[in-house]
Amino acid sequence: MSCLLSRRSLALGALSGMALGMAGAVHAQQRVIRIVVPFGTGAVQDTVARAFNGELGAALNASVIVENRAGAGGSVGAALVAKAAPDGNTLLLAAASHHIAGYLYSKLAYDPLKDFVGVANLGNAGYVVVASSALNVSNIAEFIREVKAHPGKYNYASAGNGSATHLAMASFLAQAGLEMTHIPTKSTGEAITELLAGRVQAVTSSSIGVMGLQNDARIKPLASTGRLRSPFLPNLPTVAESGLPGYEFDSWIGLLAPAGTPKAEVDRLNAAVDKVLADPAMKDRFLRLGIEPRSSDAPAFQHLLAADWRAMGAVVKASGARID
Repeated sequence: MSCLLSRRSLALGALSGMALGMAGAVHAQQRVIRIVVPFGTGAVQDTVARAFNGELGAALNASVIVENRAGAGGSVGAALVAKAAPDGNTLLLAAASHHIAGYLYSKLAYDPLKDFVGVANLGNAGYVVVASSALNVSNIAEFIREVKAHPGKYNYASAGNGSATHLAMASFLAQAGLEMTHIPTKSTGEAITELLAGRVQAVTSSSIGVMGLQNDARIKPLASTGRLRSPFLPNLPTVAESGLPGYEFDSWIGLLAPAGTPKAEVDRLNAAVDKVLADPAMKDRFLRLGIEPRSSDAPAFQHLLAADWRAMGAVVKASGARID
């Protein structure tokens, strides 16, 4: 009897071990998806990616990790994704700077439009022109007068050469006929730090970079850069209405995959993102980050990307900026 029980115990133990092994194998084989952020911490792309990667992983039954690959106006991270396998496991969290780089750099290792496919539009990110309080200006008109009176005297910082914060200011200066020295940093956070420290006199920052600093006596938000006033800073006029008619700059933000990613995979990822953004709690989280959620299907996002590619070409041409 004891022998029979021993055999039965051994059999049950073996089955239990097999079950645990199979469970461990399933866990070990869980899909891992990388969201590559082509800028450092503090950039709007980084903040957004980390705001929803956990929920996206749950929707996909996968582990979604965020990987920062900063450098060269976002082109380092973009090149990594462009060369990745088109299997939906490597995505790029991109914004207007992605297309800007295609016009700024004469030699890129990828084509910003042709080497990617739009997966999901996440929303719209606005920007704000911010000045140092040491300039003693309170609006765009006064800023223009001060800088014009002292050509080349003042500096402005950005999240790096070719970034949206670089081009937003460069095109503003070109349209206003102003001369300032560009000080590139590695992220929006670093650019704002330079402004707060008084080492530069202006920054064009994402709205998220300004929202928590509105009452800081060291800086003065002057105007938002979009066609309409920012819903997050409704009392702040636009650049166009406060001294530079015709000026406009804002940015989409979304996920891109390497060209050649199967349509079924793109649609599956898009549906997961749409599910995440439909959650009221996630919408509120995005709004608190200064992002207006704007989900759409993949074809509609691809159409937006094509239109933005043409628009950014005009912005870069107007600014006269070039990086070789």
